[in-house]
Amino acid sequence: MVREALNESAMNATLIGSYWRVSVFQSVTSTQIELIGKDNLQHGDVYVSEFQSAGRGRLDRTFEAIESSALLFSIYLEPKRNKTEWSLIPLLAGLSLVNALKNLDKKVITSLKWPNDLLIGDKKLAGILVEATDNGVVIGIGLNVEMSKSELPVPTATSLTLENFAELNRNVILPKVLNNLALIIELWESGSNIAIEQYRQVSSTLGQEVQVHLPTGEILKSRAMDVNELGELQLASGARVNVGDVIHLR
Repeated sequence: MVREALNESAMNATLIGSYWRVSVFQSVTSTQIELIGKDNLQHGDVYVSEFQSAGRGRLDRTFEAIESSALLFSIYLEPKRNKTEWSLIPLLAGLSLVNALKNLDKKVITSLKWPNDLLIGDKKLAGILVEATDNGVVIGIGLNVEMSKSELPVPTATSLTLENFAELNRNVILPKVLNNLALIIELWESGSNIAIEQYRQVSSTLGQEVQVHLPTGEILKSRAMDVNELGELQLASGARVNVGDVIHLR
């Protein structure tokens, strides 16, 4: 299968007038590691790579993808809100993915499983990892684009090509995601609640009976009722969860 290569100049030309600066790599350990380690990080820096030898997900999990089959990128932002509120950013990043893909193909419906999974139906299309630095956050995203069924990392995953998505050119998809993220972050920084309302509308977790596995080993079972301004999942039991793995119960 011939896959179109990432094109740094084409993406940056699309992003003229924005603060985004995209740097393309053929291979890195992970875009997250490389960007966090960059000297003189600047708001709007973006690293994207054809391949990651040590891709990372949440809670120190690995993220695997065949070369050029996924959109693997990390973004550096310096949010203009109090650091105590930055915990909402993973949800805002997820919303930017939903909006960008909807812009490109309205027929394919995606949703967000709290806190950081982009789904089509009950299959995972993308994952998000957010890490704080001294002055900002680095958002890492892995989106399955042209993976065949045999190339998927797990049977519960899917890809844009398997879902017959209209646009598979990563040089088109990434600028769409970045521009949508800029709009969402600007709304959030202005104090608007529109972004969190939009998130609620595309959440596949809210209203579900869930089982939440906490890092302590404790397991909570309840109905997911809401997410608050800090990105916490609020359960019918009264519990508020800021870190954990969610299983949707049927």
